[in-house]
Order: sequence, then C-alpha cells, then structure tokens
Amino acid sequence: MRAQIPFPDVSPELFSITIFGFELALRWYALAYIVGILIGWRLVVAALRTERLWPANTPPMSARQVEDLLTWVILGVILGGRLGYVLFYRFEYYLQNPGEVLQIWTGGMSFHGGMLGVIFAAWLFSLRHAIPKASMTDAMALGVAPGLLLGRIANFINAELWGRPTDLPWGVTFPGYAAQDCGQALGEICARHPSQLYEALLEGLILGALLLWLAWRRSALKFPGRVAGVFFAGYGTARFLVEFVRQPDAQFMSEGNPLGLAWHIGGYGLTMGQLLSVPMILLGLWLIRQARA
Repeated sequence: MRAQIPFPDVSPELFSITIFGFELALRWYALAYIVGILIGWRLVVAALRTERLWPANTPPMSARQVEDLLTWVILGVILGGRLGYVLFYRFEYYLQNPGEVLQIWTGGMSFHGGMLGVIFAAWLFSLRHAIPKASMTDAMALGVAPGLLLGRIANFINAELWGRPTDLPWGVTFPGYAAQDCGQALGEICARHPSQLYEALLEGLILGALLLWLAWRRSALKFPGRVAGVFFAGYGTARFLVEFVRQPDAQFMSEGNPLGLAWHIGGYGLTMGQLLSVPMILLGLWLIRQARA
C-alpha cells in the first residue's frame, strides 16, 4: 500500500452557538480573513512609521489613512473576489441564475478577481487623497502575504481546493466522494497533493518573507513599484506552478479535456488559474523594470 497521510480530524468550525433558534458559527476560513487583514494592516502601519524605508525618508501616506483605506480594501476583496469567480469560473451558470450572484455565503471567490477589486479601490483612494500610486501599492503588497498564508491553511482545513491524485509519500486522503473519486481500483484510497499547503508555503510564507527582507534590508521601498512588482511576479509564478498539481474546476473538465484546461491546443494548454497568472507575472516584471535603479 502506498504511503499517504490521513486527513486530520479538524472541524471547519471553531465553535457554534444557537441564539433564538439561529445557529451562529465561527469558521476557520472567516477567522483567516479577519486575522490576515489585521496582521497585514499592522505590517503596513509599521512600514509607514519607519520613515527611513521610503524615498526621501517620506512615507506616501499616514497610519490614519491606512485605517480608511482598509475599508476600501475589504470591499474590493469581497466584491472583486465574487465577481471574479462569477466571470472567470462560473459565468454560464450565473448567467442562468443571476439571483445567486450576490449570495457570497454559498461560497465561490477568486483571488485574481479580489486582486483586481483591491487595485481598483486603491486607485480611487489614491486619487481622492493625492497619494503616490506606486509607493502606496508597495505598502499594500507588504500586507497581503499573511492573508494568503492563513487563507490557504483554512482551505486545507475545509478540505477544499485539493490537488490532483499522487503517489508521493505526503499525499493526503481528503474526505468526501469527490475527493475520493480518482478512478482508482475498487477498495483503494485516493491520496491527493495538498496543493493548499503548497500555496500557503510559496505565496504566503516564502513570498511574504522575501517582501519583508526587500523592504527592511534591501531598501526596496525607496524605488517605487519594486516591492509591488516582486509581489505580482512572485504570486503569479507560484500560482502558475501549483496549478500543475491542483485539481481543476469541475466545469472545465470533460471527457476530451480531463486536465480541465481552460485553453488548449492538441491537449496542451493552460488552466484558468494559469491564464490569470500570466498577466500578473508580466505586470510584476514591468513594475520591477520601471522602478528606478
């Protein structure tokens, strides 16, 4: 029997209480969003209060403005993430069921859509307050990684967004019929790549540590656009690579397209996650190049 790791016995809910017949539950995923935003906020504030990190030792915005920006960012994440999921992943379904578009509680969020929502919100905020866009984007990039790290761990706890079947010794036996439907022989257990943890490591821990090192040790914030460029290129590259072992969305899979490629020619192509990551990589490389040396 192949080596594999059983899925840990962890409930998606931290706790639940019933009030007047209504059950209220705090889920790991919600907690990941809350804690990730709080940590990111404090990292950004810490960087802004360290004047020596910025061009001419002048931060692009105040700590108070970060608090105001936080509301805009949260709205950008939620609205952009939901609309991105609708447009990029389930457009035909929601076209037939438009009343479900705003039902966020049923699940379905896209990181790339959330990122576009945040970019749009930040652009409006910078116009309103006359804040240098490149340096503000650098500051915001410093605060994203904690949320990515915790969010991907929450995906793992929720037993969602798992990877493709694998015979590697760290393959995880995720629960549920869908996760166990690997086309294996009767009686065998299906182990899958814990792709959520791969992303937590690459997009959250490693990329986050790199950005902090660049900002505090390599004076990268003195060159507007450099930190943001590294974030975009780093996230895009990490997501592009993990997509090779991540289970594709069911709506993209068919008998003639078992890999779930959103674009392909002769069986070779890219998943939707990879297609959306390519512009991020190109944008990141452009920002790094544009940052003054």
